[in-house]
Amino acid sequence: MRQPRLSSVVERRLLVNYRVAPDAAARLLPGPLRPQLVNGYAVAGICLLRLGSVRPARAPRASGLRSENAAHRIAVEWDGPDGVETGVYIPRRDTASRINAWAGGRLFPGEHGRADFEVHETPGRIRVALATRDGDTRVDVTAELSDEVRGSELFADLAEASRFFRGGSRGFSATSSGRHLDGMELRTDAWHMEAVRIRSAASSFFDDPDRFPPGSATLDCALVMRGVPADWRPLPALVRGGASA
Repeated sequence: MRQPRLSSVVERRLLVNYRVAPDAAARLLPGPLRPQLVNGYAVAGICLLRLGSVRPARAPRASGLRSENAAHRIAVEWDGPDGVETGVYIPRRDTASRINAWAGGRLFPGEHGRADFEVHETPGRIRVALATRDGDTRVDVTAELSDEVRGSELFADLAEASRFFRGGSRGFSATSSGRHLDGMELRTDAWHMEAVRIRSAASSFFDDPDRFPPGSATLDCALVMRGVPADWRPLPALVRGGASA
């Protein structure tokens, strides 16, 4: 079945980024993916995403749905037919939406687990907390708007960080079959990111010493995208250990 292109408004896309030891990141990646390095580090993080007006691309905006979602991500590269390609690997996606959880992997790429979210937002401050229904993952992040990326060892400034994440707009998600990775690409003509300063951040995924030995994953920076119209386009599945299917 052909999967539809989806339209939406990115109401809030908070990217909380960690600099990670390359060997720790590599252990979490299926072939043919490898960590994309920046200044000698792998880049990983959490995408805390609220989407509005989600609907098939030709449907009226008023018919769209709204949902809170989260994705744990690792920036990756792989060898494509025309050279090195970049994107992100997503070991797990979670959502507050029953519709997303049912439709993901069926009507559009990306299998989702269910999670309960707690969100508090003002124009200058964002708090997003979540706990997955399977008990595996908890996240609690508080951030405030900033005029620039500060203290990052990955990026010199906001412009450099924004360019990097725009280049990682293709995401490949783990699937329950284990045989392939679902692919989805974010496209927008209105790309715009703002810097935020993390006030507090806890993640059972990145704080897990079995997954990331002490010192191998360090909080680096965060950015936010708000009020951006965006399309989500299905990509050919990526065969684990091989090429696209």
